[in-house]
Amino acid sequence: MKTFKEKLYKRNRVYSGKAVGFLADDVTLPNGKRATREYIDHPGAVAVLPFLDKKNVVLVKQYRFPVGELTYEVPAGKLDAGESPLACIRRELEEETGFRAGKVKKLVSYWPTAAFSNEIIHVYLASGLVETKKNPDDDEFIDHAVVPVKKALAWVKNGKIKDSKTIVALLYWKLGQKFLKRRSP
Repeated sequence: MKTFKEKLYKRNRVYSGKAVGFLADDVTLPNGKRATREYIDHPGAVAVLPFLDKKNVVLVKQYRFPVGELTYEVPAGKLDAGESPLACIRRELEEETGFRAGKVKKLVSYWPTAAFSNEIIHVYLASGLVETKKNPDDDEFIDHAVVPVKKALAWVKNGKIKDSKTIVALLYWKLGQKFLKRRSP
């Protein structure tokens, strides 16, 4: 059986930041030759699709500097060292939206850009929301918006929502709904 696995020859950390690092590792290829793999080192993240009721979701509105636009996204955040995804979900949901979830269910974990990042995002569904107090980080200027889930799905279709974690959360939820309807007698 042919192997495709590359082996680390030398780790080269180029940058270590508050949220991410950058590596340019030397690897040995399956044919024995050497190459460099440049990628972002990320601790992992969570995202949550919070349902206020059966028809409405809570999205976060914020300006994203790298793309120069105001975005609508599911609440999300980076995992702190040693923090579980479930604890991070609960923290981020309340910080960004001012809601606490009564029930949380995992939907999926995925790599948003495996070609140049080791980031993994764990996506959850939240329901039974109870309003508390929003408490964003000092460098976050965000607001939340209650949006009909049908409208959010239309925003994915027409390109208003371009954020991958939001698209994955909404479409994965929608796909699950279709499977549930097919299984109903």
